[in-house]
Amino acid sequence: MLLLTVLGAVLVLTAVSRVWATGKVAGVTGGTLDVSVTGSTVSGLPTGLALAALAAAVAVFAVRGAGRIAVGVLTTLAGLGVAAGAAVNAGDASALHTEAARKLALAGAQAEQVGHSVWPWLALAGGLLIALAGLLTVRFGRDWPGMGSRYDAPTRKAPVKAGDTPADLWKALDRGEDPTAG
Repeated sequence: MLLLTVLGAVLVLTAVSRVWATGKVAGVTGGTLDVSVTGSTVSGLPTGLALAALAAAVAVFAVRGAGRIAVGVLTTLAGLGVAAGAAVNAGDASALHTEAARKLALAGAQAEQVGHSVWPWLALAGGLLIALAGLLTVRFGRDWPGMGSRYDAPTRKAPVKAGDTPADLWKALDRGEDPTAG
């Protein structure tokens, strides 16, 4: 689960930092300008969900039982969201048109000769890896070991009495109690 989530998230984060679409826009002086947009410019959804999946990969070891299943479901949904966001925006040129308008400072500028790269499809593949990791967590997560009870919140124990021996005070310190509180 951890390996699939990290691999998927790294794939997504790498893909969204690369150019997803390129084009040309006619300049006001008759020349053309090259325009391009990265995946993070096209959509912030894959980036955010990939980071959430990375957090879930760490959280899955901190929870047990129903909490682990919930983390698995959330990881699955994050992966599917990444895949959907990448698929929807793979052929979209609206961000490219916006970039063309920004470069020319003209509201109606449109990019021409639009080309799309393979990076959105790699982001989609990363999202599917994340979703698979979530499904594995839902299916097999109950059987995975968790963090030991030493990481659980401390419980309140009876305070050490003033008449206890020095050895009892040291034992209280070893248990994490404060022998001076009382």
